[in-house]
Amino acid sequence: MENVHLVPEEEEDDLYTGYNDYNPTFDGEDLHNDEGFQQAVRTSHGRRPPMTAKYPGTAIGGRPIGTAYGSRIPVGTAMGRPMTGAVQDGAARPMTAVRAAGYSSSIARGSVFDPLGQAKGPAPPLETRNEDTPEEKIKILEKKVNDLIEESCLAHARGDLQLSLEKAKEAGRKERALVRQREQTGTADHINLDLTYSVLFNLANQYANNDMYTEALNTYQVIVKNKMFSNAGRLKVNMANIYFKQKNYTKAIKFYRMALDQISNAHNAMRIKIMQNIGVVFIHMGQYSDAITSFEYIMSESPNIKTGFNLILCYYAIGDRERMKKAFQKLICVPLGIDDDDKYIPPNDDPHANMVIEAIKNDKLHQMERERKALAEKYIMTSAKLIAPAIESSFAAGFDWCVDMVKGSQYVELANDLEINKAITYLRQRDFKQAEAVETLKMFEKKDSRVKSAAATNLSFLYFLEKDYDQADRYAELAMSADRYNPAALVNKGNTEFVKEDYEKAAEFYKEALHNDSSCTEALYNLGLTYKRLGRLEEALDCFLKLHAILRNSAQVMYQLANLYEMLEDPHQAIEWLMQLTSVTPTDAQVLAKLGDLYDNEGDKSQAFQYYYESYRYFPSNISVIEWLGAYYIDTQFCEKAIQYFERATLIQPTQVKWQLMVASCYRRSGNYQKALETYKDIHRKFPENVECLRFLVRLCTDMGLKEVQDYATKLKKVEKMKEIREQRVRSGRDSSARGRREGSAGSGSSSSPINTPPLRASVSRSEAKYSPVLEQGRGMYCISLCSLDGQSSG
Repeated sequence: MENVHLVPEEEEDDLYTGYNDYNPTFDGEDLHNDEGFQQAVRTSHGRRPPMTAKYPGTAIGGRPIGTAYGSRIPVGTAMGRPMTGAVQDGAARPMTAVRAAGYSSSIARGSVFDPLGQAKGPAPPLETRNEDTPEEKIKILEKKVNDLIEESCLAHARGDLQLSLEKAKEAGRKERALVRQREQTGTADHINLDLTYSVLFNLANQYANNDMYTEALNTYQVIVKNKMFSNAGRLKVNMANIYFKQKNYTKAIKFYRMALDQISNAHNAMRIKIMQNIGVVFIHMGQYSDAITSFEYIMSESPNIKTGFNLILCYYAIGDRERMKKAFQKLICVPLGIDDDDKYIPPNDDPHANMVIEAIKNDKLHQMERERKALAEKYIMTSAKLIAPAIESSFAAGFDWCVDMVKGSQYVELANDLEINKAITYLRQRDFKQAEAVETLKMFEKKDSRVKSAAATNLSFLYFLEKDYDQADRYAELAMSADRYNPAALVNKGNTEFVKEDYEKAAEFYKEALHNDSSCTEALYNLGLTYKRLGRLEEALDCFLKLHAILRNSAQVMYQLANLYEMLEDPHQAIEWLMQLTSVTPTDAQVLAKLGDLYDNEGDKSQAFQYYYESYRYFPSNISVIEWLGAYYIDTQFCEKAIQYFERATLIQPTQVKWQLMVASCYRRSGNYQKALETYKDIHRKFPENVECLRFLVRLCTDMGLKEVQDYATKLKKVEKMKEIREQRVRSGRDSSARGRREGSAGSGSSSSPINTPPLRASVSRSEAKYSPVLEQGRGMYCISLCSLDGQSSG
């Protein structure tokens, strides 16, 4: 108990207590004074051979061991093993247990702690690589070839086809230099075949992308004929594609079949694509039976939408009614591999799940699913419209059969769309069963909102074309109530307000349509027209400039821009836009005439003549152009050339005497008095009361000394007297009517008199009528478009 010490409560525990305590048994300082230990060393236990050590400082290393036969330095154990921390010749022996960490027992004797060996100084520099060796040169060249291939691919991705081809050619040159260097150094066995294949394949692709088909085929041949390239036979598909572009269909089929033979059955997807290409080539060759064979095999093994559609086209081409029906049934049964949209309906109780669903609603995968579904619906709709007149005795019966088939498939929502397309098809057939079409559209007034809005939009459009604006307005309202975000319905509603001349309200509906769909060109065009009617020319100009950015080649938009600049008194910009319009419609006589008019107003007669002459060449019946050209030749003293234009005007307007008088005047100005006299006589026979013709006849007969002068003079006096009497009667009638109005006004006690306003201009020139402002109708998914500039429906 004397060794037990109680710690007082007020003292704190020492965490490091006892670390310096050790068992005295392990104290080896006084072993040389220990008689028992020295006796044991002198016995046979101390004469055992030393242990073999791999480290310096042991007996094998040439150092004396701590035994009685060596130095008198004490050893660490009674068995003769050396002490790890013993010091011999002033050198510290390392501790074998922790040698890898750099520790030794010499620390206790004052040595410097340097576990990382920093006391030895900095490490020697790395040996520099010698780039002059052949192997290093080959590695550098290989890296350059790979970099050039990568640059070529990146340039192609950017659309710079010329640069991609240059990089591919340079990579080919570098690769050939690399092969020669390998052969010179005797390392031809180490040629990188993968690099050679990559260079040739990229070069062939870039040749094909630049339409250099011969070079591309030669490069592909180099790859295909080299037996060292494995699976090179697949590239025959690329060669077949090139032959297809060259319309060499026989060779295309040959190479497609060669590629098909070299592809194993394990790669079924690749084989299906090649067979689909073979079928398409047969369609281009007109061999529909062979194409049907390929497409039927694909539809039995791995059906897809495109192949099903092509199969229907082939059956339609050969007129096989029953097989068309079977193919349509196969088409609507093709699985799309798209999950139900119900997975995108968020639950109400899990906010985290709602956030996740909102995030994936518009991701790339969902967009791809929507595109695939839209493509399938497009093919089904097109197929139904194509085969409906052919599979049954009438179009209606065929369409009804297609609708029934679709209702029993996974595309059941397309049934309503097909019904609406049926009604629209009636309308496209030039009022064929138009009443039935209207009734079909009216059936959807009680359907769901999307179908109801589409049907009402088409009905509004139909009534607007028939100028039944009340019905058009009613159905536009119905379409808007079913779907307020339907831009076509809003455009139709704006159009009904436009024809009522309520332009402010019409502009509001057009703006709302643009807010819902910024790409609605009809709304933007009509909004520009509305601003033009309101006199807000700058805003109208802004609308048409935006529209031009969307529709780069629209002649209507370009003309409106030119007209607006002319109204803004900027003729140079107007001329610029009309010049752009001539690049789109170079043979439009009205645009050329308008350019001539603008140059004439600017005083540039030569440019005006050029455009007026071009306009006359394309349309030689424009009276205003004929009149300008005739006047131009008279002003330039070429009266003989003006005669042909006035004769043309005489043919167009034979009852207008002024053109015949101009012809006679041109003869007279050019000095051909005899021809002028004959022309005047002919005019007098047709128009015996024309005073101007008689005056010129009297003058010509007098100058020429003819006897008829007295007769024409007498006729002239009679005509002038009759003209004076007629004018006097008209004047007296006007005076009496004016007197009666004054008396009536005085009798009524009114102090104001009515003001006669000139009538509105009822007609416009052809240059204005050609591109006159026309409202564009809002078109839903199924409505008919307006007629294009050439008078044909744009579909």
